[in-house]
Amino acid sequence: MENQATENRPEGRRAERRARLHGRLVIAAVAGCAVLGTALMLLPPQRTVTRAPAPAPGAQALTAVAAGAPAALPDLAALIDEREGHLRRHPEDAESWAVLGTAYVEQGRRTADATFYARAEDRLRTSLRVRRSAAALGGLAALANARRDFRTARTWGEEARQLEPKRWTTYPELIDAYTGLGDYKAARGALERLTELRSGPAVRARAAAVYRDRGWREDAAAQLADAAAGAEAPAERAAYLERAGQLAWERGDREDALRHFQEAVRIDPDQRAAQAGQGRALAALGRTTEALNAYRMALAKQPLPQYALELGELYESLGLGQAARVQYDLLRATVERAAAGGADEELVLGQFEADHGDPAAAVRRLRAEWLRQPGIAVADALGWALHRAGQDREALRYARIATDKVHGGGVRSALYAYHLGMIERESEQYAPARRHLQEALRINPYFSPSRVRTARQALAALGDVPEEGVPVLDAKGVTPRPYR
Repeated sequence: MENQATENRPEGRRAERRARLHGRLVIAAVAGCAVLGTALMLLPPQRTVTRAPAPAPGAQALTAVAAGAPAALPDLAALIDEREGHLRRHPEDAESWAVLGTAYVEQGRRTADATFYARAEDRLRTSLRVRRSAAALGGLAALANARRDFRTARTWGEEARQLEPKRWTTYPELIDAYTGLGDYKAARGALERLTELRSGPAVRARAAAVYRDRGWREDAAAQLADAAAGAEAPAERAAYLERAGQLAWERGDREDALRHFQEAVRIDPDQRAAQAGQGRALAALGRTTEALNAYRMALAKQPLPQYALELGELYESLGLGQAARVQYDLLRATVERAAAGGADEELVLGQFEADHGDPAAAVRRLRAEWLRQPGIAVADALGWALHRAGQDREALRYARIATDKVHGGGVRSALYAYHLGMIERESEQYAPARRHLQEALRINPYFSPSRVRTARQALAALGDVPEEGVPVLDAKGVTPRPYR
């Protein structure tokens, strides 16, 4: 009776219902597991997907160095540390000596610290002593190019090509050497051979440089866009974006240039050439404070004399003479340090002396430079230095070499056109002077704060001049001919 009374209570009935519900849930769960297990047995086996670990920094730099591509500074430091340690244990590893030396070349180039070049030469020559190889010879060619010793670079590069003709990384160094020596036909031939042997971002970037020197800016821009899109390493992509920004700047597209430079710095904060590029573009956009900061940041980590010259000229255009002189003193000091490390910065020093120092000294320096490396950049600088020193007849010869499309001076440079126009004006060749000054402003109306003003003033003073029958000198500065 007591048990029956308990079952009839509400609490007893609820407990009984819970027990029955629990039993049904257990049965359903067991059945569900059985069905799920059967279904899983019928499914095909699944592979476990694992992501490949990112390569170590040293391995990333090794890949870049082996491919002749830009490498990130931290990765280079890791590669150098690793190879130095390896070679202490294995001093007969010629290949590692060559890799180490080439890595030091890249580190010196990225930091503008010429002391790395001495280390590079020591390691590369050690590699040659252990075993003569195209890798060591190519590394020595790269070192000579970084030092702007293009004759030596050509010698090493041609020796590497003779030893191993199908080693594609030799040809970019040969292109740089031939270009520095003004041998544009040989540079084009080396590019043709390079493209037969290899394709990819590094080759496209090298082709872009050759196209730019020939005046094919659209083709150069297309090649750089493809190179940047195909580059896998951030430092490599940033380097190609910086070059694309430089092309945009050369055609006077300030906004596009700035976008490329900013993206390059975002990807690789150590991309100092892009920071200096930002300085140029920002100054042209009237954003002066930002421009000054960009130049200062570039100079702090990569103290190239070219950046000091540009920053000094920007200060001078703002009426800040004392600040400009500080930069010019820095320029001289960096040139001296470079010379101590075997690097040649006489071109920039000659450009500085012509406009801001002693034009006669500039002529002496640049004549010697022309004998070492007769490329169009030196021709333009020597022509302008001669003009500033009052030797306009000879100046015209070199200014025409720099802009002679038939013999290689096809690069579309506002500065070169400006120099030629101003020399022609002083030589009383008014029609070609007017045309070339107009060309300079069409190519890039922002190429220099002070020079743009001078070009506009000169054009205003020239006014309307006859376009036909004006005698001018040819590229040798001798034969009169009608201007066309």
